[in-house]
Amino acid sequence: MKSRTKVVVVGGGIAGCSTLYHLTQEGWSDVVLVERNELTSGTTWHSAAQVTNFGMNQTMVGLKTHSIALYKELADDPEYPINYHHADGGIRLANTEEQMQGYRHFTSMARGMDVHFEVIDAAECARRHPLISTDNLLGGLWDPLDGDIDPAQLCQALARRARKAGAEVYRNTPVTGLTQHKDDTWTVHTEHGDIDCDIVVNAGGYRVNEVGAMMGVHHPVASMEHQYFLTEEIPAIKDADHRMPLLRCPISDYYCRQEKNGLLVGFYEQDCKTWGMDGIDPNFVNALCPDDLDRVTDVLEGAFARMPALMETGIHTVVNGPITYTIDGAPLVGPIPGKRNAFCIIGLRAGLGEGGGHGWLLAQQIVHGEACYDTWCIDPRRFAGHTNVELTALKAIEDYQNEFRFHFPHEHRPAGRPAKTTPLTPVLAAEGAEFTVVNGWERVDYIKPTPDFHPSLGFHFDEAFDVIAAEVRNVQENVGLCEVNGFNRFEITGADRHSFLDRMFCGAVTQRDGRVGLGYLLNQHGMVKAEATVANIPASDRGPARAWYGSAAASELHDMDWLMAHLRSDEDVQIKSLTNDQTILVLAGPKARDVLQAVSRGDWSKEAFPWLSVRECFIGFAPATVMGVSFSGELAYEIHVPNASLYAAYLALREAGKAHGLKLFGARAVDAMRMEKGFMHWKADLITEFTPFETGLDRFVRPDKGDFIGKDALAKQHAAGLRKKLVSLKIDATHAPAYGGGSLMLDGRVVGTITSGDWGHRVGMNLAYAFADPELAEIGSTMQLDLLGDLVGAEVIAPSPYDPDFSRMRS
Repeated sequence: MKSRTKVVVVGGGIAGCSTLYHLTQEGWSDVVLVERNELTSGTTWHSAAQVTNFGMNQTMVGLKTHSIALYKELADDPEYPINYHHADGGIRLANTEEQMQGYRHFTSMARGMDVHFEVIDAAECARRHPLISTDNLLGGLWDPLDGDIDPAQLCQALARRARKAGAEVYRNTPVTGLTQHKDDTWTVHTEHGDIDCDIVVNAGGYRVNEVGAMMGVHHPVASMEHQYFLTEEIPAIKDADHRMPLLRCPISDYYCRQEKNGLLVGFYEQDCKTWGMDGIDPNFVNALCPDDLDRVTDVLEGAFARMPALMETGIHTVVNGPITYTIDGAPLVGPIPGKRNAFCIIGLRAGLGEGGGHGWLLAQQIVHGEACYDTWCIDPRRFAGHTNVELTALKAIEDYQNEFRFHFPHEHRPAGRPAKTTPLTPVLAAEGAEFTVVNGWERVDYIKPTPDFHPSLGFHFDEAFDVIAAEVRNVQENVGLCEVNGFNRFEITGADRHSFLDRMFCGAVTQRDGRVGLGYLLNQHGMVKAEATVANIPASDRGPARAWYGSAAASELHDMDWLMAHLRSDEDVQIKSLTNDQTILVLAGPKARDVLQAVSRGDWSKEAFPWLSVRECFIGFAPATVMGVSFSGELAYEIHVPNASLYAAYLALREAGKAHGLKLFGARAVDAMRMEKGFMHWKADLITEFTPFETGLDRFVRPDKGDFIGKDALAKQHAAGLRKKLVSLKIDATHAPAYGGGSLMLDGRVVGTITSGDWGHRVGMNLAYAFADPELAEIGSTMQLDLLGDLVGAEVIAPSPYDPDFSRMRS
């Protein structure tokens, strides 16, 4: 066994084998995999092993497409062929129009990745799968490349190719400890000796947190018992002239696929069961949980009704084994938060089908620092510290119970709430607030007109449309108040703070005390990494001279990792998170200054406190830091208040606001207003796949400044020309907004992809942003949007259709 290598992958299931293989494909051959038993002896060996192209976003579709292409190549390898039923086809059923709307959107989204789904009616579903009944069925989504694969053969094939490329695999080699050294390298301790390495990858399957504990971290991953059975032979399958398509049924919570001349039928029962919460037997290897078919009786009845042939055949084998879920159902693939040179590929509930793509994207991140797709949807840093075992288990149960039911727009499921609150949460609830969730925080979505107001779930504009319009109108005409909790805030101190920040940002960073600036951070490839404001606060009795770095609520761990990774040992810079200590109250509207002046001493006039100013003060008697910034396009102030004083500040503002028509507004109004101003959303419009020039951020780039991260790469990218260009669009539709991932079409080809969409209430337009072909970026260019199955007009317009000279927010 080697004593020194570049990477050690811990775990020999699909996650580990795929990562090892793809590391060699990216050019690293000095890599090792260690497995405590035999390869595929965990969840992988009993996987139903379905390989679908369906995904909730383009990144997931892209990685699944890679899996399918890779598996087809492996299956066709004459030296080591594997069993892969490729392109049997598969149907996701639906019995409501809202589900069918979702399938039409996913078809539009997938088209942008050159993946072609088909929305079919009930009769066509039955024609393609003759064993199903059309009772209570509207139709379904057809995936022509759906199939299944032999899990053990797949992993062995990946390991074989990795070995041929120089990698090594050590079976029956349990890891007993992980030690990180001062230079951020690691020692992996095993029962057969130690291996020193630069990088460790946790691919531990359902033992993920045993490996995590060796690093001193906990991952939000829990295991669920999952049952399927294999039937005896079914004559209709034996006599068919083709293999039966795969079936996934959100109506009755089951799936099935052909297995020899019978069926494999799996269940997602409501009376489901977590597994391994109090530890896992070290001898649980190639093992299963006890059968418990009584638990799936209700689901089985639905499956019988949909497929009567099941009532005429016997059960050959029952399989009940653990599968892993994360706190939001999506895998965790990427850097481990708070650790250097440590990565994970875990929580792969659909591991066999997706594992090829996940290992591909992870290997790119390890070798190149970034993948070809923006991987935020699977990034382990998308959750902060609230994700404990108990909360993860509650969300895992909820996801299991809704396995084939996708999230609708504005749907916020109830399990594990409220996870994070402020002193105002119950106060705002009493005011009628409907809450959304942002990184675990309960944030006001809008104020309900009545206690029993519950908009229907779907892809059309819902019943909250007029409610949002009224909130926007009051902000435009009077003044509104909104709580923005969880906003990421770092306090940066030290003599070198300005030079450090200047190196991190691609543009000018204000160093003037009392001023606020907006800027962008790039990765080493010259792509957009982060967006942040920097506010310079002079020394006072509240602290030394300091800079406040503010960014999106979800970016807390992501941005801290990025800043700390680039902090030099000789720099006098200290970074402290205030994210959980303070909350923002946003005061917005033409009468915002009047309200602020009424509750805080000092001169708040335009001359004394112009746009992009920052000042420490008191709101009533509550200490606060006020910034003159706006995401709404109106005159607005961000009032940053310590949580201990938040309620006092809120009461003072509400009382002063009575004379000026102050009303509460929420996140949906904010999102609608930012679309009218051309303001972008991190990880919707600002992603690592594009440069700041392609994203329309030219004015925030200073190529002539000193060195900054990504500078040379950006120059090369810019010299090569634009690949896409972010544009603002007016959509010719009044029934539904554009949704992220929707495809823009021209002459039958995809020419762009939607990133954001919403109704602009102040301008009366259905607005969207999209990355489009550069030749279509000129104002007035027209194309069509595939919106829920219909082609509607889309016209490029100038950014910021509302108040384009920004006079209102500067007033």
